[in-house]
Amino acid sequence: MEDILITVGVTAAAAALALIFVAVTHVIIKKLAAHSRLASELAEHTHRPVQFAITLMAIQLAVRFTTADSAGAEWRRHLLHALVLLVMAATAWLIGAFLVAFEDLTLSRWRTDVPDNRRARQLHTQVVMLRRVTIAVIVVVTAGVMLMTFPDVRAIGGGLLASAGLLSVVAALAAQTLLSNFFAGLQLAFSDAVRLDDVVVIEGEWGKIEELTLSYVVVQIWDDRRLILPTSYFTSKPFQNWTRTQSAVLGTAEFDVDWSVPVQDMREELRTLLEGTQLWDGRVCVLQVTDAVGGVVRLRALVSAQDAPTLWDLRCLVREHLVAWVRDRQPSAMPRWRAEVGDSRGDLSWQWGEKRRPPRERPAAEPPDDARLFGGSDDGEERSHAFVGPEEPVHTH
Repeated sequence: MEDILITVGVTAAAAALALIFVAVTHVIIKKLAAHSRLASELAEHTHRPVQFAITLMAIQLAVRFTTADSAGAEWRRHLLHALVLLVMAATAWLIGAFLVAFEDLTLSRWRTDVPDNRRARQLHTQVVMLRRVTIAVIVVVTAGVMLMTFPDVRAIGGGLLASAGLLSVVAALAAQTLLSNFFAGLQLAFSDAVRLDDVVVIEGEWGKIEELTLSYVVVQIWDDRRLILPTSYFTSKPFQNWTRTQSAVLGTAEFDVDWSVPVQDMREELRTLLEGTQLWDGRVCVLQVTDAVGGVVRLRALVSAQDAPTLWDLRCLVREHLVAWVRDRQPSAMPRWRAEVGDSRGDLSWQWGEKRRPPRERPAAEPPDDARLFGGSDDGEERSHAFVGPEEPVHTH
């Protein structure tokens, strides 16, 4: 009984000293955290795992040195074995905490709440994937080492290794879908095909990548629904990525109007509207006649914004404003069906006779800048060069 009391007392003292040491160290690191980002991350992520690991090691040493390894001390071997397993688990937790702290330190230098965050989102995606892989590897290795401390498991280890080839084939066939998603997740993370917060159009839905794991991808739809897809979907089927190279995007607003619409006046109205709103990024403002069949003229307003959500609001604003402008300022340009009755030389304004037909104006040699998508401005010229194919070879005879 005296030996047991000594063991309990020494163990309690060792655990208390370990807790005091960890607490003092944590206070020192928190004071350094005011001047060091690394110290701040270490204080946040590693306090609990360090506390458990050092306390368990202190308890293990106290038990080992205050008890004798006698023939009847079976409880001592079981207790030390359990403490060794707990120390292994705490050490694995500590290693994982250190990795998470360094990963968060790396991510803190790359902000995603800035307009041009493509590189930051790519880095965040890769780091998140690496974090999941490393934590999974740490858990598997720790579990394997813990199992190898049991003599029975160590004895059958040779047989398991001998049949590992067959087992690996069976496991690969059974987990074919899981493995395909796993490797697809790694491919997405390092091929830069899709990143966190990328704006995508997939399965007819428009949204952004909210979560990217090794097995599935969560897409936040614009109306706050969630579309969950297997990772392998993005490597086997086509999808639209609106922010693949930059966050700025183009969008359209189309109108079917009457042939009498004053296109240039409408173009100037569009320019005035965009110059008066902060939603426009100042790059593209184009109004073009894209079709003229079926009794109506189709106009397409092409505008640009710094990101997809802003573009959505800008397109809605353009539609609302130009619809009101046609209704209030140019009511004759509203779409209609015509039925001509009587003499076309009558006095009504729509009855155009020879004597009432206005003189035909000569078309301008060049369209205005805001009537051209591929040209007319530096951005238009750059877009024109990007969509021009290779030059035809010159054949000499």
